[in-house]
Amino acid sequence: MKLTRHERRERRHKRIRKKVFGTPERPRLCVYRSLHHFYAQIIDDTKGHTLVSASTIDPEFVELTGKRGGKSIEDVKKLAEVLVKKAKEKGITKVVFDRGGFKYHGKIKAFADACRELGLEF
Repeated sequence: MKLTRHERRERRHKRIRKKVFGTPERPRLCVYRSLHHFYAQIIDDTKGHTLVSASTIDPEFVELTGKRGGKSIEDVKKLAEVLVKKAKEKGITKVVFDRGGFKYHGKIKAFADACRELGLEF
């Protein structure tokens, strides 16, 4: 039986989540990439609360870029700016990166690198 790409991603994600856990000191930075949008959340897994979130459909992102949606790597880098700004307002500087089962290249890698450049530690 051959798995679909979605099933393979789910399998990778479960394997990653066994190891990656967000604490109040180091919450989890979780990313999700759909065909047209990109979503990122900073989550405290001990309480099960989302501390900060940003996506390419948020008003802050639309105001910054002038468009809704983010298909390009440049859009993902701008989304990282929005997320890091919100995180610093909440006093979050250290996170654990959860790539969500996606391979670490392209938009996922660009987002992670942009977050590191802007001051998030992981």
